[in-house]
Amino acid sequence: MWFDQILLFIVSLVANLFSALAGGGAGLLQLPALLFLGLPFGVALATHKVASVFLGLGATVRHLRSSTFDWRFSAFVLATGLPGVVMGASIILQVDDRISQFLLGCLTLGLGVYSWLKPELGQTEAFKNREWSGLLIGGAVLFLIGALNGSLTSGTGLFVTLWLVRWFGMDYKTAVGYTLILVGIFWNGSGALTLGLLGEIQWDWLPALILGSLIGGYLGAHFAIVKGNRLVKRSFEMVTVLVGFSLIGKALTEWV
Repeated sequence: MWFDQILLFIVSLVANLFSALAGGGAGLLQLPALLFLGLPFGVALATHKVASVFLGLGATVRHLRSSTFDWRFSAFVLATGLPGVVMGASIILQVDDRISQFLLGCLTLGLGVYSWLKPELGQTEAFKNREWSGLLIGGAVLFLIGALNGSLTSGTGLFVTLWLVRWFGMDYKTAVGYTLILVGIFWNGSGALTLGLLGEIQWDWLPALILGSLIGGYLGAHFAIVKGNRLVKRSFEMVTVLVGFSLIGKALTEWV
């Protein structure tokens, strides 16, 4: 029991530190660890979602000390993304997600390659697409990403980060801050609530996961703020490639 709790804490700390630095991807280590320790997929996913909320809380404490957030834009991200989260979480426990995981892995891998091929992407802020047509397209994509966030295991925060950079013109550091607060707390919180109501949460595993999420989230956010956009961009690219290969490998393993 104690060994499991210590292992959960270490995995959660490492996973959430890199997730807070890159803007997503905590499930790359955390969810497989829960499955390895014996939880069924639905229970592991719901437990992971609850713990991820505290990643957002830990990162929020650090980001709000040094950043200024546009709360009107934040409300827009929540209003467009949350319905997708609830929809995705409502259907995931009844469907076979191997194909979607494979496709998501390919797309996530593509995000990292795309960012790597664009050296100046997200290094400076140049806000754009804030008119009605831009918001409509941006909101529709956020709804789709929200549905993926509610239904799949890992990496969807990375989609939000890159979308905020590419479509709305944020730099990486600012986009990661929005992702960790809005996706980490509110999107993951809605997904956790929906999955908890429809399925089951492993409550006695949460203390170690929550502690690791809080500390990892705070430390990752601190390094992102102190070191700046270049480190965040490189971390984003590394995590997207790892998440992409992880999802592809998991889908192929389940098919075999």
